[in-house]
Formats: sequence, structure tokens, C-alpha cells
Amino acid sequence: MLGRLMALLVHQGVFGKSEDGYQLTPASELLLTDGSNLGAYVRLFTQSQSIKDWDRLSEVFKDNSNYTLFEKKHDGKKAWEILKEIPERGNMFNEAMASQSNLIMRGLVSKCSNIFDGLSSLVDVGGGTGTAVKIIAEAFPGLKCTLFDLPHVVEKALKSDSFDVIGGDMFEKIPPADAMFLKKVLHDWADEDCVRILKRCKEALESSKHGGKVIVVDIVIDFENNDTKATETSLLYDISMMSIHGSKERNKQEWHEIILGAGYSGYKIYPVQLGVNSVIELYP
Repeated sequence: MLGRLMALLVHQGVFGKSEDGYQLTPASELLLTDGSNLGAYVRLFTQSQSIKDWDRLSEVFKDNSNYTLFEKKHDGKKAWEILKEIPERGNMFNEAMASQSNLIMRGLVSKCSNIFDGLSSLVDVGGGTGTAVKIIAEAFPGLKCTLFDLPHVVEKALKSDSFDVIGGDMFEKIPPADAMFLKKVLHDWADEDCVRILKRCKEALESSKHGGKVIVVDIVIDFENNDTKATETSLLYDISMMSIHGSKERNKQEWHEIILGAGYSGYKIYPVQLGVNSVIELYP
């Protein structure tokens, strides 16, 4: 039985096969239990509850309701409410986001270190338990970094002297700094909510009196990309965001509309790829 399973996994590229037996591939190396793995991320999306959440997908298209697929499965409650009410799911989510952040951020600070040049302070908006901001702070020790997220989230933040922690609501007010950092945040929200978040970021930049910028790490769907697997992955994420949050992954035009809609004077999309994610700089 194991041999038959391994034959499938070898064919899919999860493992390799040699005369001596089986070996790891780049895909299975990501599941090793070390500091740079995606094990928690895979567990989040393959656990039984996550799979069950998809069994009413057709109903969402048939009844044209205002509820997302996730909300239909959870008596109208939003994903954020469930994560807060059920600690086990909240902890699993935080661990998954931390494992994803670790890989993305290692690439960011090595490939795009120039985006942090000239900054003296940075706020990681919606930064979860602090994996991303900790990596930034350790890579750029002269940069004053702050983790900002909901109070019940930052209660579980990593213990570190390299960054400050502030609890609050990004829809209300964000602490001032030279730079706002949003990694995998805006894809969780509909366009009108993204505009509100970006406006709050702009206000925080203006109150810092240094001009500054917003740094966004998120997917930019590119249908002209020759990497068909990257495009497919981006579109799968889009369906996931639609089903869970009623939000989306965005193409260049959709990013253009929400950025200018929030009152920014300009922006730049960096060609660097962090997995399927891109880097966008927004200028007030």
C-alpha cells in the first residue's frame, strides 16, 4: 500500500526516486519541521473542517445571496468571528500565517532590501503575531518597527525586544510611521474596505510628517505571465478569497483603481516574485 501511495507522490513531484529509495524534492522540503516550513499552512487548508467548508459552493452561485460560502457554513458568521470564538482554529490560522510569512519575508529582505532604504520607522498593519515584522526588524536594526493588529491577536505576539506591539483597529486609526507595511492583508477585503484601510494608512503617513510610503505584498494577477502554474495558483487563491471573505486577488487594473481611489498620487509594482506575490509601493 505504501509503495502505491509513494508512486503517486513521486509522479506528482512531492518525492523523488532513486536506486537507493526515495528522496526529498523542493516541495517536500517545505514540509520539514524546521524554521522554514509550510507544514502549518498545509494543515490549515487540508484539515477536515476546511474541506467541509467547500461542500455548499454551488448554493452560493444558485441563490445569489449576500453570504459567502464560509458564512453559509457558519450561520452567517464571518471568518474573523470564528477565529476569535474558536481558539483552536484561531491558533491554527496564526501558525499557518506565520509559516507563510517566514518564507515570504526571507525572500523580501534578500531580494528587495532597497525598499526599506531611508526609512526610520515602520508599522506592520494587520501583522498577526509578528513573524514578518520580527524578520524586518532583525534585518534592519536601525529601523523602529511596530506590530499593529487587533488586541486579541497581538496578545499572542512573539516576544521580542526588536519591535513594539500596539493593539487596535486598522479601520479606525493606525499609529504614525514613515512606512506602512501590509503583507497579505488587502486580499482579505472587498474593494471598498481596501480603500478605507489605505486611507487610514495615508493618514498615518501624513501624521508622521516624513511623507513616507505604503509597502504592499500581495498577488497581482497577470494573465500575460508565461508561468501558467503561477497564474493558476493566483486564480485558485482568488476563488478561496471569494469563498471565505467575499474578497479577491487583484489584477493590475484593479490595484490601480483602489490605490487611486484611496487618494494616493502614484505607485510602483516591483517585478520581483515572492512565490506568487509581488511588491507594490504606494506614494501619498
